Amino acid sequence: MLTLSIVVAVVSGALIAGALWGAFGKLPDQLEGFLIALAGGALILSVVTELIQPSIDEASLATAALWTLIGAAVFTGIDYLVDEHWGSDKGGGLLAAITLDGLPENLALGVALIGADALAVAALAGSILLSNLPEAAGGAREMVKGGMSKAGALALWAGTAALLGGSAVAGNLLFENAPPPALAAVRCFAAGAVIASLATEVFPKAFKEDRHLSGIATCLGFLLALILSEGLGA
Repeated sequence: MLTLSIVVAVVSGALIAGALWGAFGKLPDQLEGFLIALAGGALILSVVTELIQPSIDEASLATAALWTLIGAAVFTGIDYLVDEHWGSDKGGGLLAAITLDGLPENLALGVALIGADALAVAALAGSILLSNLPEAAGGAREMVKGGMSKAGALALWAGTAALLGGSAVAGNLLFENAPPPALAAVRCFAAGAVIASLATEVFPKAFKEDRHLSGIATCLGFLLALILSEGLGA
């Protein structure tokens, strides 16, 4: 439980720190785009190695593919509805992306900690942290630009952090004795939601802010996650 608490605090704390940065601080748009692309690159690897591949080993390729597609479809549908009402220019898109992929993502993070050494999930937790920080900053900044108060934006993101942190705890407690196929479904649903969010929210924003170096940043994020993953597996 101590390991779970530390991981949840770090990952969820990144949302609050990012919201503070976006509402009260200022970074050049190009640097923000670079950081978002860096996080996206790291998540590409983590989705495959920490979520999908273990699910294939525990269940089957068909099961993994089905639940990954379901996760992507659910995220895409809800994200579309959110954009129709809020509009991505007000930060609603990024908030939806973090919430919709974060719920199953943090559930999977809690599941991954079951019976595992803390270092075994460090790559996934690190990737989520890298993603949450700049995404929350960008979302909070857009909300403030759209007319929301800084305190209101911060409160909204703090509530999101609490919700996602609770989902990780729930995943760890509720799925402790779950059969492997159930764990595989949770992981792959999370993977699908993350993949969809990368395509619709993360990389488009990164390219918009830093179109010249976003490809390099994505590659660097991927390689950093690979180095971390290989180092932990050595």
